[in-house]
Amino acid sequence: MLKNHWNTRTELLLGEERLNKLRAAHVLVAGLGGVGAAAAEMLGRVGIGKMTIVDADSVEASNRNRQLGALISTDGKLKAEVWQQRLKDINPDVEIRVVARYLKDEEIPNLIQEEKYDYILDCIDTIAPKLFLIHHAMQAGIPIVSSMGAGGKINPSLVRVADISETFNCKLARCIRKRIRKFGIESGVKVVFSPEDIDKERLVITDGSRNKKSLIGTISYLPPIFGAFCASVAIRELIGEKVL
Repeated sequence: MLKNHWNTRTELLLGEERLNKLRAAHVLVAGLGGVGAAAAEMLGRVGIGKMTIVDADSVEASNRNRQLGALISTDGKLKAEVWQQRLKDINPDVEIRVVARYLKDEEIPNLIQEEKYDYILDCIDTIAPKLFLIHHAMQAGIPIVSSMGAGGKINPSLVRVADISETFNCKLARCIRKRIRKFGIESGVKVVFSPEDIDKERLVITDGSRNKKSLIGTISYLPPIFGAFCASVAIRELIGEKVL
């Protein structure tokens, strides 16, 4: 074990062999919002060797209540570039591939085929690309974990990992379950979700710009907890543990 190495404590917990598996892994993180930002950070801090991060958005002031990289100093900057720099500041040896564009349905097969991924984290908050990413990942045989709706939730003790077929009381999960059946998928997708009831008064309808038909209230800790759950699934499976 290397004394005073930045990842000494992780190696102490996992051992050198499993840590080397993480160093050899390539993980795709799609979406760098409240969930994806935390997931990317957890992957970076555990020592994942290569990451592809996908997001076309720029940091806005309204992101600062829940997104780790959203600061006054990063306002207006591309999230993917902010996270490339942040992850490099954590682990200078990590290889980062930045895809700073919105994922259109037809582009997703190319994204998946361009590189060899060992795991995919779906942290997208728009339905169509989310569905296509899950579908094409499963077709390609790439393990994937998908985040369901973290907005409007406040109780962290209810967050859990489950098969998509076992989700309940989550509007996004219900929508994904229904639409994914068109691809012949009814189970086999690991998701992070919470069945906590949502106060509908905390949701407002928007003009539909930027692929968002509505906005819902969020709190500082819930989206990052979803992200940590997603990262934990990928990390545990990459080191050989069975999740679900």
